[in-house]
Amino acid sequence: MSPDPGDSLLPGVRWGGIARHGDVRGSFRELWRASAGFDLDPRWTGAPDARFVQANLSTSAAGVLRGLHYHRRQLDHWIVASGRALVALVDVRPALEGRGPAVVETRELAADGTVTIPTGVAHGFLALAPLELIYLVTNEYDGSDELGFAWDDPAVGVEWPDCPTPDGRPILSERDRHNPTLAGLIERLRT
Repeated sequence: MSPDPGDSLLPGVRWGGIARHGDVRGSFRELWRASAGFDLDPRWTGAPDARFVQANLSTSAAGVLRGLHYHRRQLDHWIVASGRALVALVDVRPALEGRGPAVVETRELAADGTVTIPTGVAHGFLALAPLELIYLVTNEYDGSDELGFAWDDPAVGVEWPDCPTPDGRPILSERDRHNPTLAGLIERLRT
């Protein structure tokens, strides 16, 4: 039996989906509504008065891998507008607090799939097909909270699928190519 779309091993993470209403003209999707009671609990946002303050659209070719990115002061809410991605979440909170190793959870998301990612949970994705990802965030971009660690850190062990590129290697940004290990990130965060 597969897990409920909302079930997660990681505290504060919510998986879900949005409804698509279509007819011969096309379709309509409601991405977010303030009155829907979206859970912006301070435990998950890192701030007592958090609210969504910025929306972004990321496009990625098949084979692009973004991550693993980490925020101390930002909750992300991702919505797949089109395409498919393998989403990897790594709960760094147990490792930072000395309660055990980081916990990994992965799931494939297709169009209309959503995931809410609390502070303290690193995140990344591999575009399995051309991908459009919309994400709402609770902190405006300023660069000071843009942290991360190596997508292929063997101590973390994210099980990425085969990469849909001619050479089988993911397409990475300079930043993601040079991120430290998780142990290196934790050492930086503790000092």
